[in-house]
Amino acid sequence: MKNLFRLFSISMIVSLLFTGCNNSKKDKEKADAVAALIDAIYVQKWTPETDAQCAAAKKAWDALTDAQKELVEGEDADPDYFGRDTGDASKDDPLNQDGIGENEILVVSFGTSFNDSRAADIGSVEKAIQKANPDWSVRRAFTAQIIINHIQARDNEKIDNMEQALERAVSCGVKNLVIQPTHLMRGAEYDELVEAVNGYKDKFENIAFAEPLLGKVGNSASVINQDKKDVAVAITAEAVKTAGFASLEAAAEKGTAFVFMGHGTSHSAKISYSQMASQMEELGYENVFIGTVEGEPEETACENVIEAVKDAGYTKVVLRPLMVVSGDHANNDMAGDDEDSWKSMFKASGAFEKIDCQIAGLGRIPAIQQMYVDHTAVAVSQLKKKLN
Repeated sequence: MKNLFRLFSISMIVSLLFTGCNNSKKDKEKADAVAALIDAIYVQKWTPETDAQCAAAKKAWDALTDAQKELVEGEDADPDYFGRDTGDASKDDPLNQDGIGENEILVVSFGTSFNDSRAADIGSVEKAIQKANPDWSVRRAFTAQIIINHIQARDNEKIDNMEQALERAVSCGVKNLVIQPTHLMRGAEYDELVEAVNGYKDKFENIAFAEPLLGKVGNSASVINQDKKDVAVAITAEAVKTAGFASLEAAAEKGTAFVFMGHGTSHSAKISYSQMASQMEELGYENVFIGTVEGEPEETACENVIEAVKDAGYTKVVLRPLMVVSGDHANNDMAGDDEDSWKSMFKASGAFEKIDCQIAGLGRIPAIQQMYVDHTAVAVSQLKKKLN
């Protein structure tokens, strides 16, 4: 009887282990299937199947257990794609309504899947432009289809890409179109949007392009302009205020430096970052530094910025994005806990007593919003001259 019981117990254990293996295998298969669906929409090209693919990915994700969701891993897929809480998408207006009228201002952004940042940074700029131009219809376009798909799949919010926004304008009978990019500079994304709009130039009576935030690029690091000065003053004042200092000088006395982290680019417009550094010097902002995620220009790479701040004798650092939105780069590349984030690298250097992060995009600063309004006003004025 004792041997029989022992054999029964072993068979039960083997059965349970086998069932557990089967369940684990099934869990991984289901997670992998969702990962494949996510990877299929993590693309920069829209197709007629995109809407259905976004819906299918979300439906499959919702059908997973919490344990299965943690197993989702693909080329680009991970549990955060659907699982990360980035705020309430219902607070954001995609500005994809018809009934535009003859006059439209199309605000073009790269985009962000961080819901709160999209509403606070991009949405605030759009609202400021609409308030300043009550006789014009303000609409939105994003240039990053990957981000558009992410938002649509996760939150069922549909945002127009450039082609969709321009087609909407045509179908609504828009005659006069102003393009206001929220991009920082005339870089690769700006070039692409200009090319896209030029493909529709015969569909509208008049088109005008407003300047991006930093205005014209210039051909050397020493070239600065009023736009760059206004941006430098605005973002520094906001960072100093947020850090709780009465002035930039007061922060310097406490050994605190401010580092603004941009994206960086291999485009010739990368000189704009060097020009911003020159502008900070021109203003006498000795404890303000400019860096980039991509490390282009070279002097803006994180390790070079760390050395510059250390050599200048500052022992405390405030990191803040030099980006219109505080999205993935601000939350992860700047303020993330991974060892390659800027926060982690500044800590790892051992040169600083304290590193703080301000996760806030430029778009939520009223003075920056006004700059976009002013740029739009110039373009609208140019267009009206053509009409008279």
